[in-house]
Amino acid sequence: MSNLRIFAVNHKKISSLHINNMCSSKIRASLKRLRLHVLLGRNYSSLPGLIGNDIKSLHSIINPPIAKIRNIGIMAHIDAGKTTTTERILYYSGYTRSLGDVDDGDTVTDFMAQERERGITIQSAAVTFDWKGYRINLIDTPGHVDFTLEVERCLRVLDGAVAVFDASAGVEAQTLTVWRQADKHKIPRICFLNKMDKIGASFNYAVESIREKLKAKPLLLQLPIGEGKTFKGVVDVVSKEKLLWNPNSDDGKDFERKPLLEMSDPELLKEITEARNALIEQVADLDDEFADLVLGEFSENFDLLPAEKLQTAVHRVTLAQTAVPVLCGSALKNKGVQPLLDAITMYLPSPEERNYEFLQWYKGDLCALAFKVLHDKQRGPLVFLRIYSGMIKRQLAIHNINGNCTERISRLLLPFADQHVEIPSLTAGNIALTVGLKNTATGDTIVSSKSSALAACRRAEREGEKKHRQSNEAERLLLAGVEIPEPVFFCTIEPPSVAKQPDLDHALKCLQREDPSLKVKLDPDSGQTILCGMGELHIEIIHDRIKREYGLETYLGPLQVAYRETILNSVRATDTLDRTLGDRRHLVTVELEAKSLETSSLLPVIEYAASVAEDLSQASREAIENGLHSACLQGPLLGSPIQDVAITLHSLVIHPGTSTAMISACVSRCLQKAGEVSELAFKSKPISGYGARKRPPKSV
Repeated sequence: MSNLRIFAVNHKKISSLHINNMCSSKIRASLKRLRLHVLLGRNYSSLPGLIGNDIKSLHSIINPPIAKIRNIGIMAHIDAGKTTTTERILYYSGYTRSLGDVDDGDTVTDFMAQERERGITIQSAAVTFDWKGYRINLIDTPGHVDFTLEVERCLRVLDGAVAVFDASAGVEAQTLTVWRQADKHKIPRICFLNKMDKIGASFNYAVESIREKLKAKPLLLQLPIGEGKTFKGVVDVVSKEKLLWNPNSDDGKDFERKPLLEMSDPELLKEITEARNALIEQVADLDDEFADLVLGEFSENFDLLPAEKLQTAVHRVTLAQTAVPVLCGSALKNKGVQPLLDAITMYLPSPEERNYEFLQWYKGDLCALAFKVLHDKQRGPLVFLRIYSGMIKRQLAIHNINGNCTERISRLLLPFADQHVEIPSLTAGNIALTVGLKNTATGDTIVSSKSSALAACRRAEREGEKKHRQSNEAERLLLAGVEIPEPVFFCTIEPPSVAKQPDLDHALKCLQREDPSLKVKLDPDSGQTILCGMGELHIEIIHDRIKREYGLETYLGPLQVAYRETILNSVRATDTLDRTLGDRRHLVTVELEAKSLETSSLLPVIEYAASVAEDLSQASREAIENGLHSACLQGPLLGSPIQDVAITLHSLVIHPGTSTAMISACVSRCLQKAGEVSELAFKSKPISGYGARKRPPKSV
């Protein structure tokens, strides 16, 4: 079979594929599915791997070499230009035929109605495209503090990141948050100073803020030509070339790259030569291999050092996370985005360059992590998987280690924002979208079978014995999931009628699976449904989605802050409970002390005096702990949970025959008495987490 045809997405040209060594029926099935899932309704230029006349085999389109894969995320403070940068990247890579704009509401990655109305990114969106022979899986993340969990769970599975900065503002509040998240997951990153055309833009100020606030070492790979209204291009410090964009070009594709000459640009050449020498010295201090090369062959004249050697050294330094490359441009004015794409492929790592210790235990078997779940009304749950090893195929049965269950992948998709292309298989290093996994949740580890997990467990145990490790290596088979912060705001939510309550429960269940930071609970006193989220905007978006996607006109109660109470000073109290039930007397006398903890702890730290611990039975100990935990659920000030408190039990006298329930009640009442006697010893504060607010609540 040769010259089989598939439709390109623009519907203008039918490309011929020469496919060898494949069964005819499999080819027809694959091509049929590609035809059925053509990306309609958007100006997408082509499928991955089918740009212009570059015709590739079906295998190379779906599964490129792992060394040519880049899994990256775009992260920044709100309004730094993440989505605009992503839109330009998609346009220059050939996957859209027109430039979208956030203000016009026609960008690829902001496809939700709420995102287009507000001009902000609410949920992360994955897109897959090619650039100069490299496959790039890019995730555009939100910048608003209410949706920081989206950034957290995406960074968990990415190999690199692009941190976008507003050149006029430098490092901002949310920039610090996402940078710390990248540090937590040890993500190599590069910096892109956006909005160089903006009034007040300052390249030096932005670089200095990165150095001072982020405690990072910036490597200046580019310098701007002009700032603010005079910005017209950039200078490549590594190759000593200037890139000038045609001011008459509408889309930024027309630019020229010229080497700097002493005759035409003597002052600029001198400045760039000094910057390049400083860059070489900086990289040599951070990379021993490059230092030996520089001192051995090019110590007398740095100008003779090839650009390729310097680029390789910068790549190693970026992977070691000892410094961050810095580039600049203006995404809105279509300047500097193509060099950014080159830097992504050149300096950020491929999946095989990241060191994942657990891969040695699977020996090429399937190992993947579910990092995001979307709910589709027609197809059911759509689960995003990062494949670390092995291969995923449609109709493949997989084993969920966290849920200890086996499921089957009915369909396998290649993500492209809100449109998807069905594919037959996908190999390690890629990000896949699966249909059919009904029990898989965010943070679950996926393997090929239960026997595969047991085999990996045995290898991990043997490795642990060889290295004499104290920890159980088998526990590390579970890939680290996503840390879900506690909600910050809460309010009541009610359906329009009692008959609609099941529909509301279903909608909230689906939304909770999509968004783990959304919590729903039932008030035990009033029976009302309580909606808990990361902020006012978060709850507002959820309310709007229930109305639009599920057709329910719900009513929200007043918004309140989820406060926590803690103790300031040491408090000591004594209480006695004496009751006779039937013919049994229950008598307990308790003396305890509550004091503040220096470290943060949601649960009370319980200690026992030596005289108490000697004769305390296990049943009595459990009763005491249950009583103290119960008392800490409601503090004396606002009735909010108590945290960061240590409780010491100094005395406990129990009459023979006293039940454990009475012991719990006495201990709980004693702690409440301590709080009521000295309320001045307590203080309330907003709950800590990604979205913690410091302003007082409206309802208190």
